[in-house]
Amino acid sequence: MSTIRLGDTAPNFDAETTEGKINFYDYLGDSWGILFSHPSDYTPVCTTELGTVANYKPEFDKRNTKVIALSIDDMESHKGWVKDIEETQEVKLNYPIIADEDKNVSNLYDMIHPNEDNKATVRSVFIISPDKKVKLTLTYPPSTGRNFEEILRVIDSLQLTAYHKVATPANWKHGEEVVISPAVSNEDAKGLFPKGYKEVKPYLRMTPQPNLD
Repeated sequence: MSTIRLGDTAPNFDAETTEGKINFYDYLGDSWGILFSHPSDYTPVCTTELGTVANYKPEFDKRNTKVIALSIDDMESHKGWVKDIEETQEVKLNYPIIADEDKNVSNLYDMIHPNEDNKATVRSVFIISPDKKVKLTLTYPPSTGRNFEEILRVIDSLQLTAYHKVATPANWKHGEEVVISPAVSNEDAKGLFPKGYKEVKPYLRMTPQPNLD
């Protein structure tokens, strides 16, 4: 077990899921991916999270992003829990949940933090690019549900900055101005950013989001 850092290659694995046996890399294919863990089945916060992700799936699809959840309980438990999720959250679960009873994936991704809970996984989030590199990690305590609006915002930023020489400022949302990379000269910026830019400081130059018409 080792800590996974940004830029590392996401470990591959085979696992049983609520949608059958998968190979993680094959499941992701050429898509971006989100792997997120849950402390255990039949927990109230997790139930709301899994329902929320099901509702957000069209937004993930729009971003060419596949989601997959994990809990350390077994498949029979998962199947019963899915029924509860669908009933209480009024959704149809539309993505797989890994049954990680042997904690293989949890240990591969360092999802168990003994000083928090030595048996259950914390609320980990990994965003993985199509080349299987880890682009973002988030770790929440078991008691705090995740903000999936923020996770969508981060995907928008990651996908924008992967293909354009920009960064996104604090609280940025899709459609707002972005920051030109300091490595881009003013001369090059004129060609790269035909919409123009404003120089707030020599190191802080703002331009309209470049991948919008």
